[in-house]
Formats: sequence, structure tokens, C-alpha cells
Amino acid sequence: MWKQFLGKLPRTKSSGAGRDGFDSGQCSSNGIQRASSVPSGGGGGGGRSASAIKRMSSAVFPSSVVAGIEPLVAFKDVPGSERHNLFVSKLGLCCAVFDFSDPAKSAAEKDIKRQALLDLVDFVDTNTSRFSEPVIAACSRMFAVNLFRVFPPNYRSGSSSSGSGEGDEDEPMFDPAWCHLQLVYELLLKFIGSTSLDAKIGKKYFDHSFIVKLLNLLDSEDPRERDSLKTILHRIYGKFMVHRPFIRKAVSNIFYHFVFETQRHNGIAELLEVFGSVISGFALPLKEEHKIFLWRVLIPLHKPKSVGVYLQQLTYCVTQFLDKDPKLAGSIIVGLLRYWPITNSQKEVMFLSEIEEILEATSAVEFQKCMVPLFRRIAHCINSSHFQVAERALFMWNNDHIISLIAQNRQVIMPIIVPALEHNSQTHWNQAVLNLTANVMKMFSEVDEELFSACLTKCKEDEENQASLEEKRRLTWARLESAAALQPVTGHTAVLVGRQPSANLIATLI
Repeated sequence: MWKQFLGKLPRTKSSGAGRDGFDSGQCSSNGIQRASSVPSGGGGGGGRSASAIKRMSSAVFPSSVVAGIEPLVAFKDVPGSERHNLFVSKLGLCCAVFDFSDPAKSAAEKDIKRQALLDLVDFVDTNTSRFSEPVIAACSRMFAVNLFRVFPPNYRSGSSSSGSGEGDEDEPMFDPAWCHLQLVYELLLKFIGSTSLDAKIGKKYFDHSFIVKLLNLLDSEDPRERDSLKTILHRIYGKFMVHRPFIRKAVSNIFYHFVFETQRHNGIAELLEVFGSVISGFALPLKEEHKIFLWRVLIPLHKPKSVGVYLQQLTYCVTQFLDKDPKLAGSIIVGLLRYWPITNSQKEVMFLSEIEEILEATSAVEFQKCMVPLFRRIAHCINSSHFQVAERALFMWNNDHIISLIAQNRQVIMPIIVPALEHNSQTHWNQAVLNLTANVMKMFSEVDEELFSACLTKCKEDEENQASLEEKRRLTWARLESAAALQPVTGHTAVLVGRQPSANLIATLI
């Protein structure tokens, strides 16, 4: 029965110089392929009447889908007054969703839908008249039917934001239905950005529910889908001003869920990329809401171990806040110190890079608010046995702005850093770190030789005092062990046993 209906479907004649070599039923991952519209009249070889095509499309799709004007007709073949009706009819046809797990299944129907989507994209791209409310409603329904779906839970053990960060080398998963989804996303992008769409009417159909479901799709494994969604979300944020507070709140909730509950999401980098543009458009002075977003969302996003996946976008968002309000520098640095990685050397290297970028935009006044805890942490990094951490910390002295800040506050910073440098010069195993340490010490000596010498002297005195304290502590414990060894052991009395217990103690224990 199906073969009889499908055998009657009109097909374009293939030729070597055909339009993009359209292959029936096959999805192409190399972008959108254009194909000529299905002929609707008697012109051309093998042409069929409109009623015949109507019967064929009704056999492939439900009658409710193709009710009204025939959806397989090309836009150029109908008068201008009927084109919006044809647009709605094609949208209804595109509400049919197919299974792409088997490429050969329903191949002809997939071709028809694909061609309809191509026609819709071309129409929106060239349309100049206002979209009516029924058209907007039909579009919203078609987008919802095709795009909104639930991803299987834990359908991949190591998602792009759940692994160890940059070491996660899993190949991305591509949706087999992308050849249709790509066209739907392109249509949505062009429709939202079209001047023919009235935002006052559109906001009723592209509402909060639609936006939340769209945001949920950013957890897709397919990077192509996430990239399309990123652009569409930015376009929606720009088009519907009334939805902006809700979008910011909804995205914040995704970040909260990621940081404090699951630490598993595929679209964090894309969301941050959108918000980088949003933050750059914030009006001055910054609202308290925006500062709260910085402190409660952006700073805690440094906590997950997968921060390397989205660190570039996160750093951009933070520096955008600094550009808007330089007085935030101190609180940002203190926030980063709160989430500083202690046992993850790769994250430490990333944090040091971000700190340097933030310091470049930090004024002397803000620097003084956080310089003591900051350089205590840098001193720890300089003494790190992981050579990349120590090397990255010492590289900060290659930055002219940071050197200037240190020089202005050398009375506070040199007593913190010089002991770490002296310890490095005596004990570190890596030659590159030793060379960098020597260069920084020479730089300090040239900036203020007297202060540098005083810090070295104080460092040596502290080392001698520390050695004296260690020796005193050792002798105290030795006396305690000797005293305890002479005491008789009775009952369940606790006994302090030295390295070499006395013969009397051993005999008593036996």
C-alpha cells in the first residue's frame, strides 16, 4: 500500500550538474543542502495536477497536517495574498517528526519535510510583510514539536563538563536527525531576527515556558546544536526585552544546579559566551542584581574540577565586570582565593593565569585591599614542587603592570615573597624554576637593595630560629619518652613508647 503511494510521488530529475546533489532520504553533515521545489503544475516533464499531488501528500502525512492550501506547492506559484496561508500549511506539514535511527526508514517522507523546511527558510529570509498572529502561533508550535525533547539520563558516562576538564578527550556525539534539526534552528534564528516579527505579539508565544525548554536543550551532546542554541538565545535576549530578567534568572538557576548539585552539564561554555555579550551591555552604575550574579554565580563557577572546559568564557565574563566597575577587583580576587585549588595543579595554573589577567585591570587602590592574602598564596605556588605551578607564578614578574604594583607596595610584598624565593633557590629540583627564581631575586635587589638585604637577613634569622625550635622540640620529646620508659606499666595505663624501648619496659610488656 505504502509503495503504491510512494511510487506516485513526484521526483526531480537527477543530473550531474544538479543542485547540491540532493540524495533522497540521506542526512548530510556538511551543512544545508538546497533542492528545487517539487513541481506543482502541469509544466515540465511528468507534471501532475494539484489535486493529484494533494492526494499523494495526504497519503504520506496525516490529513490534519495538510488541511487547507496544498503544502507541496512552491511559494512562487501562489499569489502574494495566499503565501502566508501556504506558510502555515508548510509549518503544519513540518510538525511530523521522524525516526532517524534507521536512515532508510521513511526516506521519501523525510525528503518532503526537508524540502518544506528549505522553502520556509527561504520565505522568512525574503518576506517583507508582517507576520500575523496565527503565523507566529503556528511557528511556535512547529519549533516546539521538532526541538523540545528530553535527553536520556546519564546517556554518556563522561560528558564534556563532568570529566576532569581538559583531559576529557571523548569524541562528541552527533544527533542523526541534525539534517532536519539544523534547518529548524536556522528557521527559528531567521524568524526571531526578522523585522516582520512583532515583538509585542511574539512574546506571547515565545514565552517563559518556551525559553526554559530552549535552555534545557543546551545540555545536548551535539556541539552543532549547542552552537545554534547559543546564537538563538542571544537573539531572543535582544528581541524580547520583557523576557531579559527571566532569562538571566533561568540561566543563573542552571549555573546553581551545575555548581552545587550535579557538576554535569554540556552547555556551560555556550551560556557563558552569551552572558559575556550581555554583561558588556549592562548600564552603569551596575545594579545590585548584576553584582550578585558575579558573586554568587561567576565566582563559584571556579569550583568544579571541569572549569578548564569553560575557563576562557568565564574569565571573559569576569573581566567584563571589571571593565564596567574597576572597584570590583578586590572582591573578585578574594573570591578566587576562596575557591583556590589546593591539590589540583592544573587548576592552579589556570587560576594563576586568570589572576594575572585580573591584576592587569586592577588599580593600585584595589590592589592594596587584597595584596597580602594574594601574595601569600603566590608564595605557596612559588614553592610548589610541581614545576608548572612554580613557573607560572614566577612568570607574573614578566608583566609590567604587576611589577609596577609590586614596586609601589614592596614594603609589604617583599617580606612575603623573598623567603619563598630563598627557599626555592636552595631546595627546588627544576632548573627552569631555579633560573626564574634567580631573575626575580635580582629584580627585587635592583628595585630596593636595602629592603631586599633586610628581607634575606630576616629570612636567615627565621630559619635559624626555626631550626632551634625544632631541636628544642626534639629534646623535649626525648625527655618525655625517657621519663615514660621508666614508669611501670599497670592495668590499662597508656604508655609512650620511644624508638628504642628499654629492656625493663619490654620485660614488663611481656
